[in-house]
Parts: sequence; C-alpha cells; structure tokens
Amino acid sequence: MVALGPLLERLLAGDFVCAVSDESAFRHLQDEATRERIDAYLRPLNRRLATNAEGSVYFLAWHRLDEAARDQLSRQLNDTVTSLLPLLEWLQLVQEALGRDGLTAPGDVLKPADFSSRCEDNQGLRERLERLATDPFFGSQSDQLDAQLKQVFKRLKEHGYLLQPHADRQYFVVTAKIDYLIELVRLIRDEEQLPVDDQVSAGQERLL
Repeated sequence: MVALGPLLERLLAGDFVCAVSDESAFRHLQDEATRERIDAYLRPLNRRLATNAEGSVYFLAWHRLDEAARDQLSRQLNDTVTSLLPLLEWLQLVQEALGRDGLTAPGDVLKPADFSSRCEDNQGLRERLERLATDPFFGSQSDQLDAQLKQVFKRLKEHGYLLQPHADRQYFVVTAKIDYLIELVRLIRDEEQLPVDDQVSAGQERLL
C-alpha cells in the first residue's frame, strides 16, 4: 500500500480522480485488484471507493451509514446543495455563451478570453455573468468583466471542476467531477427529496 499512499491521501482529503485530473491514478483505479486493496485499507476507516454511473470519476463514500457518518453526510450534502444553483447556472452560461449543443463534458477546453469576447458583445450574457460571479459561491467583489471571470474560473478550479495544465497559460480543462455533479442533480430530481433524514437510498449512499 506504500505505493498507493499519495493517492489514498488525496482521496481521503476529498479529491475526485479522473482521467483529466490524474490520468495515471485514474488508470490504477480502473484495475479491480487495486480497488480491492484500497477498499480493504479503507474499511476500518468506514470509507470505501466509489464511482459514478459512467465510471468516469472516483471518490470516497461511506462504508456504513452510522450516526457519525450520517451527520457528516448531511453536512456535505447541505454544502453541495448550496453550490448547485450557481454551478448549474454556470453550465448553462457555458452552453449559451459558447454556442454548444450540449452541456460541457470532461476534457472540454475553456478559455476565459472566449467568455470575455462573447459577453462584451451580448448585454444579456454580461448581466448573467455578473450575477453569477457575485453569487456567494464565487464571491467576486469586482464590477470588471475580466476580474469576475478570473474569480469564477479560480473557484471552479479550487473545487476540482476545472484543471489548469499550465499556470502561465489561460486555458482550463473540464474534469469528470462535472459528471458527478450532473448525476447528483438527476438523483435529487428523481428522488424529489434530499437525503438529510434517516432514509438514505442506495443511490444516494453511492454518490455521497
């Protein structure tokens, strides 16, 4: 397990691992024997390795939902729900501003400059971006377009939805954590209630 130590530390810290965020680690996690070793190590910690329906991203979930785990799960979900609306608005803004047919997907490349040029030419998009950037989740306090975009991309990077391959180059790659977000939204929609009480479905346990 020594070789897997850094990966375990990242997972325990709450990281989401996909082919974009860490191709080598993701490849290791696709190996069943490796997943079994990790699960065996995590079991005494009441944690287990989980993935989304597409298998595009790995993260940790609880092994058993005892009282302590349920309390932390509720807090995690409440934090996630707080960020859902601004994140969904961002997804829609990307789709409309860049003229894409569908939602952004893992591996897509996003450039702040593309958003800047399109928002400058479209007052409606400009106003929506301003509302989004000043949402508490993104927290921009500037009235300048470039500064607002910088803050939005910074927060998305901090939360693992975007990866910046080169610190000195202004382009970002979408990670598969976006798949987790979309699956979570669909789960909440299908369940029609949030898993914050004693009734936590198997699907909700898998995601969180």
